[in-house]
Amino acid sequence: MKKTFTALCLGLAALASHAQAWPDKAVTLVVPFPPGGSTDQVARAVGPLLTNKLKQSFLVDNKAGATGTIGATFVKRAPADGYTFLVTSLGPLVITPHLLKGMQYDALKDFDLITVAVQSPNVLVVPTNSPFKSVADVIANLKAHPGKMTFASAGNGSSDHLTAELFWQQTGTTAIHVPYKGGAPAHTDIMGGQVDASFQNVNSVVQYIKGGKMRALAVTSAARSPVLPDVPTLTEAGVKNVEVTSWQAIVAPKGLPPAVREKAHAAFAEALNDPKVKDQFVGIGFEMVVNTPAQFAEFQKKEYARWKTVIETGKISID
Repeated sequence: MKKTFTALCLGLAALASHAQAWPDKAVTLVVPFPPGGSTDQVARAVGPLLTNKLKQSFLVDNKAGATGTIGATFVKRAPADGYTFLVTSLGPLVITPHLLKGMQYDALKDFDLITVAVQSPNVLVVPTNSPFKSVADVIANLKAHPGKMTFASAGNGSSDHLTAELFWQQTGTTAIHVPYKGGAPAHTDIMGGQVDASFQNVNSVVQYIKGGKMRALAVTSAARSPVLPDVPTLTEAGVKNVEVTSWQAIVAPKGLPPAVREKAHAAFAEALNDPKVKDQFVGIGFEMVVNTPAQFAEFQKKEYARWKTVIETGKISID
């Protein structure tokens, strides 16, 4: 009994020592998408603050490809020592696992969850010269001309793609999905009138809406967006059960020492709650979340089940 107690004390001491020492070398923040997007913005906003606070470099490494699964797989295989984190969107954690066969990780089992950083609604947009002035106009056209109207997205399996699928399911309509390789080319064709409509992240198109280059018809949040206060929610527009937020989060390889995970969560939370970071993200339509690992786990399970249902109902595949 004495030996067991001694071993336990030594183990606890080792964990405490490890947490105090962390980080004692550079930390990598893996972003599974190209530079410039919302997820990359989150990583690059918190990186310098973490570097200043913890006196070690927090470096952003963009490992793009395969709808985010290349970067996620890399982190899953990295040592669980607190020196590799994944800063990701919801895709690799709750959407892509239902779309791709032969996944190299289990999104619900292979990561230690740190926090959901931010979230933002999507917004239904049309070109400024579009004849559609409301959600009712869009639905009327979809029902009058089934399978004819085009909806752009940033790519197969993206949040904007699946929001459109959910919208069609809830309104009993069909349309043509037009996937692009990223948000930027989709935005160009929306503004140019090459596609009829799209559900885009508010933060990525708010400048085009305010600049008169896109017309916003509704947001997918439960309440109106503070950056688009005159735009109704889909619920207000008569479409229920299409409340969707796109979100960015931070996870680590499974098996992170508890003391390190606690210290890392506190550091990330402090960086995300920094007034400059909050002002930066809230100003473009994000909502700060910064929840606990336990809250994140419950949220992930609900989102995972929800998008599984949407994907199976729509018979969606990107293989």
